[in-house]
Amino acid sequence: MDGDATPRVRHPEKAHKPDNPVQRRKPDWIRVKAPVSKEYHETRALMRRLNLATVCEEAACPNIGECWKQKHATVMILGSVCTRACAFCNVATGLPDKLDPHEPEHVGEAVAALGMAHIVITSVDRDDLDDGGASQFVRVIQEIRKRSPKTTIEILTPDFLRKEGAIEAVVAARPDVFNHNLETVPRLYPTIRPGARYFHSLRLLDTVKRLDPSIFTKSGLMVGLGEDRNEIMQVMDDLRSADVDFLTIGQYLQPTPKHAPVDRFVTPDEFEGYKTMAAGKGFLLVSASPLTRSSYHADADFERLRAARNAKLAGR
Repeated sequence: MDGDATPRVRHPEKAHKPDNPVQRRKPDWIRVKAPVSKEYHETRALMRRLNLATVCEEAACPNIGECWKQKHATVMILGSVCTRACAFCNVATGLPDKLDPHEPEHVGEAVAALGMAHIVITSVDRDDLDDGGASQFVRVIQEIRKRSPKTTIEILTPDFLRKEGAIEAVVAARPDVFNHNLETVPRLYPTIRPGARYFHSLRLLDTVKRLDPSIFTKSGLMVGLGEDRNEIMQVMDDLRSADVDFLTIGQYLQPTPKHAPVDRFVTPDEFEGYKTMAAGKGFLLVSASPLTRSSYHADADFERLRAARNAKLAGR
């Protein structure tokens, strides 16, 4: 970088906001070890060589050391800058990058090089693109299938708000799992997820299942943002009304003092309670723990998800 160049501000919309005064100390159950393994450094080097972003790094995921030790990385496509400015997210915001025409091939190469049995592909929001980036998701799925045909593919998409035909195009590419996170309860959307619409996200999941019932659908929630138990139960009911198969629930962690503060740290026992409630409502699979994230243990969870559907079809 030129010595006189001004470095890009990661969150320009938050730069002049005062720090949130409450900085809660993490309890023992939320602490993780720093990543130091050889496999972690090898995975990082591969991503840099192929010019790929990962949500593991960009969103400051606490599980990166564990996942990358096993060479499980969640690739983030469509660049590394998001057009939204959600209050919970550490991904950089602002004027987005130009699309890399070689990104799909690079993702396929990375999946093959890592020998991944299951891959999660996510993205930034790209409200600037006519299709919200749907065609890039399609190309990435096609490249993975070409280079690593045995790999199962899970996508975690933006909401494609006001992008006609985008959902249909991605469903037609037939990912194995279609994930879209509701993130939080409807009451908190104006402050936590202001660029999104709760019922649009819910309709997206319902549309996917109606278009292709064979695709597993999945959604995730953060807790500890100020929601209450009854609101979480209502979201579970809404997701089941959309026939969503898999629910993840994890603790919100504040990325920087400029982001939304943690209201409280939900205890492991409470997470077990949420897991029991969700299972009782009919989800095929539920993952609920302080460190649960959308792609955490996604490979093992996919096998459990497939086994749960087979067992249900067999009437067991």
